[in-house]
Amino acid sequence: MSSHPPKVAVFDTTLRDGAQTEGISFSCEDKLRIARRLDEFGVAFIEAGWPGSNPKDLEFFERAARTPWRSAKIVAFGATRRRGILASEDANLQALIAAGTEVCSLVGKTWTLHVTDVLRVDLDENLRMIEESVAFLRESHRRVIYDAEHFFEGYRANPDYAVATLKAAARGGAETLVLCETNGGAMPWDVEDIVRSVKAAVDTPLGVHCHNDGEVAVANSIAAIRAGASQVQGTINGIGERCGNANLCAIIPNLQLKLGVECVPDASLKTLFDLAHFVAEVANVALNEQMAFVGRSAFAHKGGIHVAAMRRNERAYQHVEPERVGNSMRVVVSELSGRGNLLSKAEELGLSGDLEKGTHVTTVLDQIKELEAEGFSFEAAEASVALMLSRQAGSYVAPFQPVNHTVMVENRSGRSHAQAMVKIDIQGKQYHTAGDGDGPVEALDVALRRALSAAFPEVERFHLVDYKVRILDTTDGTSATTRVLIDTRCGERTWSTVGASKNIIEASWRALLDGYEYGLVHGAKEHGTNVVAPHHTHKEPS
Repeated sequence: MSSHPPKVAVFDTTLRDGAQTEGISFSCEDKLRIARRLDEFGVAFIEAGWPGSNPKDLEFFERAARTPWRSAKIVAFGATRRRGILASEDANLQALIAAGTEVCSLVGKTWTLHVTDVLRVDLDENLRMIEESVAFLRESHRRVIYDAEHFFEGYRANPDYAVATLKAAARGGAETLVLCETNGGAMPWDVEDIVRSVKAAVDTPLGVHCHNDGEVAVANSIAAIRAGASQVQGTINGIGERCGNANLCAIIPNLQLKLGVECVPDASLKTLFDLAHFVAEVANVALNEQMAFVGRSAFAHKGGIHVAAMRRNERAYQHVEPERVGNSMRVVVSELSGRGNLLSKAEELGLSGDLEKGTHVTTVLDQIKELEAEGFSFEAAEASVALMLSRQAGSYVAPFQPVNHTVMVENRSGRSHAQAMVKIDIQGKQYHTAGDGDGPVEALDVALRRALSAAFPEVERFHLVDYKVRILDTTDGTSATTRVLIDTRCGERTWSTVGASKNIIEASWRALLDGYEYGLVHGAKEHGTNVVAPHHTHKEPS
């Protein structure tokens, strides 16, 4: 039976344990930025680093001491005293005092294997090291959260001794005893049983700290809460050493929305999506967009049957309302789509109008299936989908029509140079322009922009910000189909278009044309202007 508490203290260790992720290195400024966001989010504790280990963490604690914090307690991390010395003589413990934080977290050994083989002390000495270290910090007026490292392995090896280490920390004055699943290999049912047994054996509140080596850190953390733990430790996005730590971006909403356990204010929960992406950006890592709750794909629906059901009741394929964690439902259009996908996408893009009448949707759906068979992919190219839908409306008039284009590439003094010539038609008037570039796509972009700017000066605000190429059917060598995705930006708005062909220039041209057409038509609508009507000007393209 579950005996979970009504409220759980969230202990975030993104800046300490999360910083041990391979490939991540936070600057002091990075750590301060993340700490401020975590404080705004409403976590109870922010474990910021080990002040005795490096100058960067020392600088953080100095600056943090001068920073006002709204809700969180900044925590300095350290280990129990070394063998054979007094706690007051231990440099690591002295560094914890010097950090000046109200709260310290202290890690000690639980597993007899670590005591005898790693620390190389006898079991009783380890108990004294734990108790005396906690007591020293308490005598210095610090609150202490004790991390019982490798607790679950230690408990399985010698349950009496594992509990004895907890009692030693409690005698020293620890306010919370955190059971650490350090190797990440335990199963949720074992964690729940052990936490329940420990809770019956000690009076001090329990916490849990899990690693994800078995891909069950979130489940193990929730199991421990169900058994009565009142503090949960983890990191944003589950970053951490090896396979990572328990992911707070999954733990918090599961506890709060499924178990009714309060972790952060409800208003803060609605910012979880933004927090996850902010931390990923500062860490300079790509967030897994299929991550539960906070990934862009977490509430994205692609299968036609799924979308058809969602149009009747959004609960059909969603376990929570995405808005509760700051995310949103999306419909993905692909060759797996049904009519419901396109109708939902049209509604999302504000293009539904009369599309449900007649055969417009079916026509576009057939086009998408045929084009995806040729190598197109519309999942990440919603602007191209919007144009296909718009072109089916009887009132739609394209702002321009391509007539022809030519691209030449030559080598000048060992350097590649490209020139493109483009001819387009704007309401019966043809514009013939040329453009230069280091490569053929840049030359095409320059020439097309010149041609359009004669009638649409707004295109000068359009910028090509990303260009992705994927080679399909690699066994076909140089004759393989190439897919091109282009991202175009105007101000704060970015849109994506796609092209595909056995000719990479043709694929790029298709994506470029869609990018400019979408910007002139739908970008204008979003900004409340009418860009589609050409401006009468005497300017002639050169």
